[in-house]
Amino acid sequence: MRIISGKYRGKKIDIVGIDSTRETQDKIRGAIFNSIYPYTNNLKVGLDLFSGSGAMGIEGLSRFLDTCYFNDLNKEAYKTTKKNIDACKIDNYKIYNLDYKECLNELKNVKFDCIFLDPPYKLEVISDIINYVLSNNMLNKDGLIVCEYEFNFYFNDSKLEIIKEKSYGYKNVKIYMLKE
Repeated sequence: MRIISGKYRGKKIDIVGIDSTRETQDKIRGAIFNSIYPYTNNLKVGLDLFSGSGAMGIEGLSRFLDTCYFNDLNKEAYKTTKKNIDACKIDNYKIYNLDYKECLNELKNVKFDCIFLDPPYKLEVISDIINYVLSNNMLNKDGLIVCEYEFNFYFNDSKLEIIKEKSYGYKNVKIYMLKE
């Protein structure tokens, strides 16, 4: 895997390499970032909640984010994210090795501009996470939530607008924008 664009463009990054972690392929990651590009002017603070290798957060830092928070409960994923951050010589980040609920609680006073959600599919927690983020006012106006999932989920809130929805084989992507 590699970082596709921006200041870390071409930098090779390690994958976690365990069955419980699915890496977002370069092609899909590129398509996601191309989809959100028109909305990135004011996106400064990111959260990669189920970071795996950290590819989504690092790509965000490479392109437009000023800082990013990374989290993964899996120790191997945490170590891989940290190794990839260090390999890119990134210093504007925080990394956690917590359950996603603990991490969200730890960060509930942080205002994010872009949140990447790619939880283990069996958890089916995206709607719960979005509800938590909105009820704790953790997303700035015009902020984005990028969701990767296997089976469709339904989330409806008048504050959020779907700006992109696409399927890539078994992986589906929905991108929401907060419009308040």
